[in-house]
Amino acid sequence: MKRGVTVWFTGLSCSGKTTISKLVEAGLRERGLAVEVLDGDVVRQNLSQGLGFTKTDRDINIQRIAFVSKLLTRNSVITLVAAISPYREARELARKEIGSFVEVYVKCPLDICITRDVKGLYRKALESSIPHFTGISDPYEEPLEPELILYTDRELPEESAAKVLRRLQGLGYFS
Repeated sequence: MKRGVTVWFTGLSCSGKTTISKLVEAGLRERGLAVEVLDGDVVRQNLSQGLGFTKTDRDINIQRIAFVSKLLTRNSVITLVAAISPYREARELARKEIGSFVEVYVKCPLDICITRDVKGLYRKALESSIPHFTGISDPYEEPLEPELILYTDRELPEESAAKVLRRLQGLGYFS
């Protein structure tokens, strides 16, 4: 029997969350599994318009993502969430809400994330043009006990995705 699960990719902007989640999605689809990706930027455009980047707004955004993830997960969909989700408490509330939850910390040093930033958001944040920017003017609280840590400054996206697929298989979400 297929079981749903939410795989929650958390990390700084430009750490590789979206890239890896798309590779994992492709790997799961190749296996014939039902999968959906909830990318933080896309969710903000379609489900959380009007929210800013204060702690309260970020927490509301994560609550909304968790709610949608719970619905998908309970309907046997593997849900891949790629969202910065900088606050531990919000991630833990999402874990409790969803139940079947695998936290993946996409760990990458800030200086590497800055070099990957094609949109120039870090530059703007460093110039104080963007308030509440995670890693610059707002904190990122690293997960204390994630099920998996990906070191994206040291491994290729394909290697990171393969680790996620192996972990999901090892946890019994597919054979």
